[in-house]
Amino acid sequence: MQLNGTTALVTGGARRVGRAIVQALAHAGCDVAVHYLRSETEARQLVSEVTAAGVRAVAVRGDLHDPASWPAIVEETVETLGRLNILVNNAAVFLTQEADTLDDFSPRLWEGVLRTNLTAVCGLCHHARRHLEADGRGRIVNLCDISAERPWPDHLAYCVSKAGLAALTRALARELAPAILVNGVAPGIAAFPEEYADDTRRKLTRRVPLGRPGTPNDVAQAVRFLVESNDYITGEIIRVDGGRSLE
Repeated sequence: MQLNGTTALVTGGARRVGRAIVQALAHAGCDVAVHYLRSETEARQLVSEVTAAGVRAVAVRGDLHDPASWPAIVEETVETLGRLNILVNNAAVFLTQEADTLDDFSPRLWEGVLRTNLTAVCGLCHHARRHLEADGRGRIVNLCDISAERPWPDHLAYCVSKAGLAALTRALARELAPAILVNGVAPGIAAFPEEYADDTRRKLTRRVPLGRPGTPNDVAQAVRFLVESNDYITGEIIRVDGGRSLE
């Protein structure tokens, strides 16, 4: 799909992997809506950056935990940029300050993680569907995770939410074909949580066959491939993990 003249909505687009995705799509000529919750300064800086490069962009605030935000985010994107061709569901909750294990199970924590990481994705797809179907070439890319298949014991709700997202990706690929292609990207290490100590980072990197952590741009280029160069792949989840999942 030629990206010039198309519009993408990237959730969690202001920072880290989301920022790299916005930059990659904008570089290809795509207008972009940068969704954020708390990162307003970063979102507006990114909008200024990509508009200076020649595409249109808008910062769209919304709390994905609130179902009322799902249609509002989609409609603000369409009202401001005129259309919606690509939806990239990047935003996610990954807990590092609260315990996410079976021993520490909390309905509040569990439901909060699944609401943002899984239910909100389905809600956004529901509200975006008619716009994505409008010209018969819509694209949805969901940011999954290799932990969907190899869960980490200290991040129970997160891993379950990502496993659910992988299943949702495949289910929507069947339901929305042929007008909308639905795929996923499953990163390994793309951007370490800021709280991770150097020894933790080195330990995790040693488990990557390619010998280095990934970067946000590695993930962004996989997303760009799925929306720009792909016309016959749907229901697939591409691992971008340096071979980490081969262990």
